[in-house]
Amino acid sequence: MPGHFPAPTAPLDAGTGPVRAATYLPSTPDHVLWGRLPCGTDSPVLTVDAGTEVTVDTLSHEGVLEDQGRDPRRFFGRYGVAPEGVLADAVALAASDHPRTFGVDGPHVVTGPIAVRGARAGDLLAITVLETLPRVPYGVVSNRHAKGALPGEYPLDDAPVFSAFAALTEHEDPRGRGRASYGELPLTVAGYDDPDAPRARFPLAPFLGIMGVAVAGGERPHSVPPGPHGGNIDINLLTVGATLYLPVQVDGALAYVGDPHFAQGDGEVALTAMEASLRATVRLDVVAHEEAVAHFGELAGPLAATTEHLVPTGMDPDLDVATQNCVRAAIGLLGARYGMEPAMAYAYLSAATDFDISQVVDVVKGVHARIRTSDFAHLNDRGLPGRR
Repeated sequence: MPGHFPAPTAPLDAGTGPVRAATYLPSTPDHVLWGRLPCGTDSPVLTVDAGTEVTVDTLSHEGVLEDQGRDPRRFFGRYGVAPEGVLADAVALAASDHPRTFGVDGPHVVTGPIAVRGARAGDLLAITVLETLPRVPYGVVSNRHAKGALPGEYPLDDAPVFSAFAALTEHEDPRGRGRASYGELPLTVAGYDDPDAPRARFPLAPFLGIMGVAVAGGERPHSVPPGPHGGNIDINLLTVGATLYLPVQVDGALAYVGDPHFAQGDGEVALTAMEASLRATVRLDVVAHEEAVAHFGELAGPLAATTEHLVPTGMDPDLDVATQNCVRAAIGLLGARYGMEPAMAYAYLSAATDFDISQVVDVVKGVHARIRTSDFAHLNDRGLPGRR
């Protein structure tokens, strides 16, 4: 269902506009990593108690990358955005000497890491999304050569990148439920210069494509491939109200978020979706190892939960293997949580559960399942830890 995510009248720069939580972390260059994810030897930029709500600014990488000119004011100015309409964070990052090697490191900007007191290796960190506010009224969908679901076919010309500018707009919900927010793309490139040109319109569902915990050791992972640490999982179900459970690898967890989206289809076939900066408020809870095993079994990777679904995940460079890993994770989850025998769980999943492609563009492909919790509600479901 389309939701309403009002466009800000001015960019939500650091410290301006609504900040929901008492604890706030802006995405200024000293609070972010660019192209890499935190590891166990990184120092936190913020330390909080378990259960703390934190408002975190996140920054889209679109418009700051080298193949887009590394000048966000000039880049967005091509689409009619005034200089004052560009986030100061983006301008500062593009102009900085932040350590990053183009073509070697990833594109993503992540805010953090945040240490959570009491989190120990073997526990689960529960990240619950409480609010997502657009920081700007626009986003970008990009495709690059040798990337995406159709490498070698798109982009259609020799340019290294094709970037489609998408505006945030508001219209009446066609089902009569009031105002709703949409992304709009012209049907042709020439349509950018014609305000009356026809446009495709799609509903927005903001979420964070990257949520994760630090890996053990002293080497920062590349920001593109997801893994047991979470990272760039790109699961579009992780909107407001959803929780992501991540196996903690280092004491303090060292959590981070980034890769903000206004919208994404399952698969994210063109390399990116509607990438756009968000101000997100999350709650960080710790689930002790014994409690985690009692609720979910031994998790080898991320598990999400929404108001309607349990969402186990599977990942691998081979999409077939990623699907198999997701099925195995779902069978294990049903056994640990509901005592369902593997053969019966396998049958149930085939009859009642959708397996969706999270994304096919991040080297390691992702699949996630949607197990309806209502199918088990009559069994006195115990509820989920870290969700209130």
